Amino acid sequence: MTIIDTHCHAGRNWFEPIETLEAVMNANGVDGAVLIQHGGTYDNDYLFQAAAARSGRFKVVVLVDPDDADPLGAMTRLSEQGAAGVRLYPQGTFSKVDKLDMWRRAGELGMVVSAMGSCAEFASDDFARIVDGCPDTQIVIEHLAGAKPEEEPFTEFESALKLAHRPNTSIKVPGLGEIARRPARLQPQCHFEEVPPLFEKAAEVFGAQRMMWGSDFPPCAGREGYVNTLHGVRNHPAFSNGEDVEWVLGKTAMKIWRFE
Repeated sequence: MTIIDTHCHAGRNWFEPIETLEAVMNANGVDGAVLIQHGGTYDNDYLFQAAAARSGRFKVVVLVDPDDADPLGAMTRLSEQGAAGVRLYPQGTFSKVDKLDMWRRAGELGMVVSAMGSCAEFASDDFARIVDGCPDTQIVIEHLAGAKPEEEPFTEFESALKLAHRPNTSIKVPGLGEIARRPARLQPQCHFEEVPPLFEKAAEVFGAQRMMWGSDFPPCAGREGYVNTLHGVRNHPAFSNGEDVEWVLGKTAMKIWRFE
């Protein structure tokens, strides 16, 4: 089974270098990854260099400076450099262009949008207008639409899942540490006492073929750790039918992010 991690960070200025990520991937049998530019970094050269040196193992998702004098032109140039996607925010604005133009142009360039936001933002009418306004743009919703364990009864999360009715959307599935509270007493093996049925709710509307695992390396190290983000998804009953787990751990990512 091919395993692709669709949400990793690496850098010189923040988090860990690409070599650290690669070592963790190698130790856990992860074949490829999507490098997501971290907030506040608009120089994407490090990610391009890291990916180019590793012959197709990594895809790059860039950030465009919201104060750039020509953000549409900047995104076009980044696409020409080889960016597979661009990271955009539902409430994000650009000083020189309407934000919808950025989402729409991404689709015209064949770039996937990795969308970062909260449940409330993804559930908003404003975001629905963005998705409907660029039907040719493939939009991947990060971090299970921003669901948090303290947000029970998950009303806004369920509203955000209505985005599944738009065929140009898919969703990233994180480790259990993002959606469940850390136990007060840790056992010898990673175990969460109460896991809300968020994977099940997402799978019901998106289906496994529009869901993909994203570890959130290296912040996941401060939660349950990289290997446990993988095991939490691999062993989850929501993905126990047929080839569901193969889609969530690799096939969906290979299709949307165009891994060979």
